Amino acid sequence: MSNNLSSFDALVLGVYKDGSFSETASKKITEKIRQTIKQQLQCAGVKGKLGEVRVLYGIGSEEGLPSQIAVVGLGTKPENERDSLEKARVAAAVGVRTLRNQGAKNIAIDVMTNEHGASEGATLALFKPDRLKSAQNQIPSVKISPFGTLSSSDLTWETGLIYANAQNFARTLGNSPANHMTPTIFTENAKSVLKDLPNIEVIVRDRDWVEGKKMGSFLSVANGSDEPLKFLEIHYRGGKDGDKPLALVGKGITFDSGGISLKFPAGMSEMKIDMGGGAAVTAALYGIAKLELPINVVVTVPLCENLPSGHATKPGDVVVAMNGKSIEVDNTDAEGRLILADALYYTSSTFQPHSLIDLATLTGAIGVALGIGKYAGIYTNSDKLWEQLAEAGKIANDPLWRMPLDDFYLKSMTKSDVADYINSSGNKYGSSCKAAIFLKEFVYGLSDEGTVGRDITDTEKGKDYGIIEGNIIDKDADELNKIRYAHIDMACIMNASEDSYYNVKGATGRPARSIIEFARKLSRVR
Repeated sequence: MSNNLSSFDALVLGVYKDGSFSETASKKITEKIRQTIKQQLQCAGVKGKLGEVRVLYGIGSEEGLPSQIAVVGLGTKPENERDSLEKARVAAAVGVRTLRNQGAKNIAIDVMTNEHGASEGATLALFKPDRLKSAQNQIPSVKISPFGTLSSSDLTWETGLIYANAQNFARTLGNSPANHMTPTIFTENAKSVLKDLPNIEVIVRDRDWVEGKKMGSFLSVANGSDEPLKFLEIHYRGGKDGDKPLALVGKGITFDSGGISLKFPAGMSEMKIDMGGGAAVTAALYGIAKLELPINVVVTVPLCENLPSGHATKPGDVVVAMNGKSIEVDNTDAEGRLILADALYYTSSTFQPHSLIDLATLTGAIGVALGIGKYAGIYTNSDKLWEQLAEAGKIANDPLWRMPLDDFYLKSMTKSDVADYINSSGNKYGSSCKAAIFLKEFVYGLSDEGTVGRDITDTEKGKDYGIIEGNIIDKDADELNKIRYAHIDMACIMNASEDSYYNVKGATGRPARSIIEFARKLSRVR
């Protein structure tokens, strides 16, 4: 044996449907042991289907193999990078979770079809949402290590750990009960996790700052709670001075009762995850900084609770956002768009990013449109940005589905007799689309407040996507003077109802890995 496995009490190995072993196992496990494993699998009727698992005991101990070996099916040979990533994720996840249930505490993992994928899958599968339980009731911790190497790209075992740990950080934030994840505690968690990373600056704004910025829309939501609001601003400066940043804005409602427009009690406890967008963008920045990507990024998260009280905004009240536009609050349960309106305007006007992406558990309507648990909805003004985010989602197996960002829906949001906008259209049809177009109105450079960017020269026209003088552009000349904007409505993927492969019941932390992958690819365009 070229790898010393004597310190491990368990091993995960991958096997294909045709009975062949993964590349690593074929090199590291002797022919004698492989044949013994094949015979036992055949006797047990194991076919090598993806995710099929069988634990074998006492095989190969004379050659230094651990006492427990989880042999996991890989299905057919992978057809492309996405396929190899997902097969490794699934097989590693099934293997480590099965062995953990058998009492294993130190597991070596065959990297199988993809190092990054195996690392991601195992780390995500071992996530424990039980940090508030007493020690005797917590799931035992497990240590994992790679068995073999396969690296043929810049995605490795270590990058897989970074992606997965980022998502697990978002899961931790989202799974925390609202009394253990107030706006203040959220910012303290962010500072603690990010404090030792390079090129990071964390700024926590308070109510006085928000009032000074005249963020009346954000304040209208926060007023109903006794918990102090916070406005989290994080800068990662990994790129060149003067390069426009990528901006990520996350909805940070740490609990959403609906306010005066109170939600039904059933399922309201899930509204502790209404800060899932804020959790995902904060976690994505963690991953971007850990990878030390050569780009500049700014993250903003408006944080507050939405509760009914004597100070709460009432249906029919009119508030004024930072950009000077008035909003009639028809439904206090449409609060996410109110706090994001000010955050979007502040972020886009202050930092003038080349691209701005907001993530929000915004509407139940997106679940009606797309179902629960598969796709998040994305609205964007840029075909190229859509292509890049969609590709990142495919790589991460955290997919997005494009929805229409169309002014057709704006009419419903400007029907107020007493204000420039109304925060709810009053009917259920196209509600997610209406919320998206409402948000777009508060992005500086896409409304009548002005534009970001610059004119292009004749020689630049027609060029494909790239960076010119440090600024991101699209090949479409009409987009060159506009900020690239995307709104991701992730309400339909914020929560998992059960464990499945590397998905763990509870707050999902999605789509943190997709945003990291998008940023990684973006940083390579030079």
